[in-house]
Amino acid sequence: MSGADDPSPTARRYRIVVDRDLCQGHGVCEAEAPNVFELPKKATTVTVLDETPPESERAAVEAAVRYCPTHALTIEEVD
Repeated sequence: MSGADDPSPTARRYRIVVDRDLCQGHGVCEAEAPNVFELPKKATTVTVLDETPPESERAAVEAAVRYCPTHALTIEEVD
């Protein structure tokens, strides 16, 4: 591996957490980060395709968290 997906010591690891009580299935997260989130048809909450996505997806995931209308998404840093 190389580049943004390189698991080097300088790469920050993170995990996505969804508060299912807050998620209303608006799909903003899927629009911002389609490689990480999916809102299946007839679903009321989002599916996280990769809870610990590569650093190359981080900007998209941060946008998904920022623009979630119910604030149901958070990012946790992983040691």
